[in-house]
Amino acid sequence: MARTGRRPGRQDTKEAILAAAREAFAEKGFDGASIRYIATSAGVDPALVHHYFGTKDQLFLAAMNIPMDPGKIIPQLAASGMDGLGERLVRTFVGIWDSPVGGSAGVALLRSAVRHEFAARMLREFITTQIMRRVLSNLPLDPAEVPTRASLVASQILGLAAMRYVIKLEPLASAAPEAVAAAIGPTIQRYISEPIKPFES
Repeated sequence: MARTGRRPGRQDTKEAILAAAREAFAEKGFDGASIRYIATSAGVDPALVHHYFGTKDQLFLAAMNIPMDPGKIIPQLAASGMDGLGERLVRTFVGIWDSPVGGSAGVALLRSAVRHEFAARMLREFITTQIMRRVLSNLPLDPAEVPTRASLVASQILGLAAMRYVIKLEPLASAAPEAVAAAIGPTIQRYISEPIKPFES
């Protein structure tokens, strides 16, 4: 049920929008949660949501407390074509997670997703819509294979995150970024570009 009435301040309004956005994205998914629906849930005008957060993508990143925008990073990685994309993805991912801001936010999100289904749904939406969709959508791939490829790539990226940054398994935890990219990149490249059979239900 929509909340009504004037909010006492800008910060309270932003927090109300973020809370409504988290609920909407977890319940309806990124594609199903509209700005209008989120605004109604927060008791504000849709224009105010755009004023504070810009696009729905930007609102989603703010709701998840993601310190970087995949929409700015991934197109640059894909611009060089399919060859070597696996290593570029790993190198970029490790660079972000090795930074103090990106690493702390990423670890907090991963730990939360393991403990809480709500956070897990948000993480799935983030991986699907903000990362894998952008990585694979403009490549010459069979659309029927894309979900399988995306899930396999994500399994490697999240497995790397868990082992390097949460469990801190050596020698992976302290390996140089280039070494990690060289070791894991070819596996991701295989999932992206080599022949693959979609999973059967």
